[in-house]
Amino acid sequence: MCRKLREQNNLVPIIMLTAMQDLSDKIAGLDNGADDYMTKPFSPQELISRIQAIMRRIQALPASSAEAPVVIGDITIRPDNREVSVKNVPVELTPKEFELMMFLCKHRGKVLSRQQLLHGVWDYHFLGDTRIVDVHISHLRDKLEENARNPEYIVTVRNVGYKLAEPAAKQSLAQG
Repeated sequence: MCRKLREQNNLVPIIMLTAMQDLSDKIAGLDNGADDYMTKPFSPQELISRIQAIMRRIQALPASSAEAPVVIGDITIRPDNREVSVKNVPVELTPKEFELMMFLCKHRGKVLSRQQLLHGVWDYHFLGDTRIVDVHISHLRDKLEENARNPEYIVTVRNVGYKLAEPAAKQSLAQG
């Protein structure tokens, strides 16, 4: 159902509420287009906070201000159209993946902890498992990197977090 909804409208926010707690179930839910995944039992207040966070992000989207495309090596991001391409080939990102990529772009070159990414992209403080960030980073790498196992753009900084970096070879070409 989630996948079909994503095919029809890629901008509809989806939060999965389920009793399925296995990591493989969470990954499957996120892989099929969910923006968030909550398992039972959950707090109604937390659900409301997550819904409000999604609604704030939707309302904060620019209406008609022309935002220049962001180019990082072979990746081009068109914020106004919510389009991403790699070597001029369109790449389809879920709304959450797009928000994560834009957050990384706004902090390009800076190392961001999983907590900072959770707060900046999901808009809530969470002191528990930050695996949701790792899953979304993995999805972005699969879609944007030439070799997701040896990423050039979304780099892991061991024991700290992630940063968006332009590959060194592409930097020297841009500078020369």
